[in-house]
Amino acid sequence: MLVTLHEGVILSGAVLQAKRRISRAASLSLVLLLLTTAAFGQGMTKGIMSPPSNVRPPYLENVGIDQHLDAQVPADLAFTDDTGRAVKLGDYFGHKPLILNLVYYNCTMLCGEALSGLTGAMKMVKFNVGDEFDVVTVSFNPQETPQIAAAKKQDYLRRYGRPGAAAGWHFLTGPAESINTLTKAVGFQYQYDPKSSQYAHATAIMVLTPQGRISRYFYGVDYPPKDLRMGLVEASQGKIGNAVDQVLLYCYHYDPATGKYGAIVANILKLGAGLTILLLGGLLLILFRLEKAAPPRRDWHEVKAGQP
Repeated sequence: MLVTLHEGVILSGAVLQAKRRISRAASLSLVLLLLTTAAFGQGMTKGIMSPPSNVRPPYLENVGIDQHLDAQVPADLAFTDDTGRAVKLGDYFGHKPLILNLVYYNCTMLCGEALSGLTGAMKMVKFNVGDEFDVVTVSFNPQETPQIAAAKKQDYLRRYGRPGAAAGWHFLTGPAESINTLTKAVGFQYQYDPKSSQYAHATAIMVLTPQGRISRYFYGVDYPPKDLRMGLVEASQGKIGNAVDQVLLYCYHYDPATGKYGAIVANILKLGAGLTILLLGGLLLILFRLEKAAPPRRDWHEVKAGQP
């Protein structure tokens, strides 16, 4: 009986050791499998599937926007407006600041988003298209016609919904020569993809001075109304806007790297200090005048004696 019990203990120990060895082997196999999978995935991601981060796909090699701030937009470029009338780009210069945006009307992706974003931003600004500023939308597809431009104009005028905008928002088409000259002048780079029959391009709007010089760039498809208003006020050289706009322009500065206005802390502190001094000076002046207007003070003995 003792021998049998001893053998049972030995057998149980052997089984336990075997289980431990199997568990260690399984754990080691799992670790090796995870390491192999990670290494394979890393190799696939960096070596085969993804190009280096500084290499653009072939269809995006010539796509982007280079800022040409203060550059003159050529005034003699020939286009056709949405009524079929031959115009020069300079016909829209000389009166008020302009918003210039480059799209193509049959675009199924970014162009519609850019026009919708511009329309939404303009609706949030109190300035009216046709009164304080104009908008010139130009198609960079030379195959598009004034009829397509007219249909697109009616669509966005309806979305904008303010009277008189038709006279200030112009939708243009034109020949390749004029389009190429204009896009080079404003730094707008795009590329045609024959496989998809679409244009690869970035999105931005440009704010021009009344003389047709590039004042500001705003990127993307969503344009903050505050930035748009300040850009128009700045481009107008103070001809539109009010005193509050001038204060905001003192406190905010356009950053070409981001295409947005950012706060200037030093100027805000200066303005705050000036207002504080002004308020304290006004308070002291009021107190001084109140003291002069007050009746003369009487001595305590005179009051006690009942003198008037």
